[in-house]
Amino acid sequence: MRTLFSPAQVDEIKQRLQRLHPGSPRQWGSMNPAQALAHCTLGIATVTGELRPPRLLIGRILGPLVKSVAFRDHEPMRRNVATAQCLIVTDERDFDTERDRLCAAIDRMAAAGPGACTTHPHIFFGPLTPEEWGILTYKHLDHHLRQFGV
Repeated sequence: MRTLFSPAQVDEIKQRLQRLHPGSPRQWGSMNPAQALAHCTLGIATVTGELRPPRLLIGRILGPLVKSVAFRDHEPMRRNVATAQCLIVTDERDFDTERDRLCAAIDRMAAAGPGACTTHPHIFFGPLTPEEWGILTYKHLDHHLRQFGV
């Protein structure tokens, strides 16, 4: 299973981030590359507990049912998956600044390891193990890199 706690997967994600550029064409969704980078940094902040969004009602109902599908090995996240309002970035951002912030967040999470994961429940899936947080974070980053063809 691919996880952000694997040095090989961290290297892969960071190499793909270097191929992303401000004008990378969007394949789906509404965010531009800089906004997607900022969004991904917010996602990592939920993993570490720096950001603690409340559970969504729809997640309480559907989260346990969808979780087994979402965590399948090599099953990428689907296009146009709904995003929690608190994680949506709509303002204009500086691409290089956001890429640097995301790379730093990835490095901090990977270096801290599974022990740094929050016990606060995921906004949709509910309680996750550190291993699940690592898998979900990899899948989330992969999802947004694929969104821009990298």
